[in-house]
Amino acid sequence: MMGSLQQALLICVTILELGVCGIGSNHGNWGETHTWQRAAVPLVVERRTVSLSPPDFRATLAQDTEVVCGIQCQQGLPVPDRAQLERLLAYETIYANGTRTFTEVRLQGADESLTNASLSWLPRGQAPPPPRRNKRQVFGTDGRFVISDGRFTASYPFSASVKLSSGCSGILVGPRHVLTAAHCVHDGQDYLKESRGLRVGVMRSRSTRDSGKVGRRRSQRKGGRRGRKGGDVETQDRREGSERQKRRRERKTGRGKRRREKARIRRGAAVTSAAETDPDREFFRWTRVKQIHTPRGWMTDVTRELAADYDYALLELRRPLGATPMALGLVSEVKDTVPASRVHFTGFDHDQPGKAVYRFCSVVQESSDLLYQYCDARAGSSGAGVYVRLRDPSQRGLNAGKGEGKTRREGRWTRKVIGVFSGHQWVDYDGRQKDYNVAVRITPAKFAQICHWIHGDPKRCQQT
Repeated sequence: MMGSLQQALLICVTILELGVCGIGSNHGNWGETHTWQRAAVPLVVERRTVSLSPPDFRATLAQDTEVVCGIQCQQGLPVPDRAQLERLLAYETIYANGTRTFTEVRLQGADESLTNASLSWLPRGQAPPPPRRNKRQVFGTDGRFVISDGRFTASYPFSASVKLSSGCSGILVGPRHVLTAAHCVHDGQDYLKESRGLRVGVMRSRSTRDSGKVGRRRSQRKGGRRGRKGGDVETQDRREGSERQKRRRERKTGRGKRRREKARIRRGAAVTSAAETDPDREFFRWTRVKQIHTPRGWMTDVTRELAADYDYALLELRRPLGATPMALGLVSEVKDTVPASRVHFTGFDHDQPGKAVYRFCSVVQESSDLLYQYCDARAGSSGAGVYVRLRDPSQRGLNAGKGEGKTRREGRWTRKVIGVFSGHQWVDYDGRQKDYNVAVRITPAKFAQICHWIHGDPKRCQQT
């Protein structure tokens, strides 16, 4: 009985998130505060790029968490000036062949956003080595929703979520670009072993997996027919006659049955071996990563107190995955802008192999760089894109049908990525340590940097 109830609830929540029914698209009379606002952002311009020695690729993905300088800790830090922000936004790029470069950047324009305290804070000295804690990540009753139906996993927004071969999640922010957490590729000192030959996978729908097998058999049959039509008829008849005689002889001696049985065993062993080597092969369509961009602010030799604020990285893929990407967005304050302060993200938690796991919850505390919430998550969900739904004034009246007067006036509901899920963290709070699930927030400066990584042209990144 409970299983049926949970399944019904999952289907309902999934339908609402997809926006299929009217409930998910009508949140009441909120006015213009619940809309995406256009904002000017600084331009990130490359100053110079130098080559670095190849990395060692010796780091491993951490299984425990540290106490970090969180929202309350950072409030006592002074606001950075332009030069200090440029130092934090400089970045490393590592390529598929193992070469590595470091790029210094210069920030131009949008002075009001650069001097705004809502960007970030200047690191102030080195924090003492923090103690380590075990990860919890699920608070009270598990509120995650497992999306196993191929009709939903292949539909936006779930289809924008991707899996990294390093064991993390990510989100498509361009046809060939994935936003993820920096700790999924780099531990602050060195690149992870899994970063070498890193791959990104988008989930296959079940119908796609089944149709692939049928399609191969069908193409083989078509090929056979073409061969008979195009070849010499007399030669083909002789070949088929000799094959029929051979099969009759094998049936008499029993050798044909033994041969077919051996072939079945070999095929079964090959399938089992492939599944053991790559258990996700059946569920994901993979492509390799061409290059990885990581901000200098994540490196521990630059800052310890602000490293959590720069836990994001961008992956450029060798070829598009074919899924619809999700745009980046900026929200000044989630609690004042987003209905119910609700954030969403979908990842690939390790305890649900081959399945997408969706969750939503309300933000309980926020700063310009961090979002605290109690969205339930497990290992594997780190790096997932955190997004919100707001009305887009630029899409006012677009394809609005009868009875959609509010859409005509205020625009359609649109999802945009506003952060990256970093995982479970212990933070200093009122002189004691408290645990949250934390997301790194996209600020105007980070938006400009990520946009520069995607497009390479700062002129395309002047507004959100």
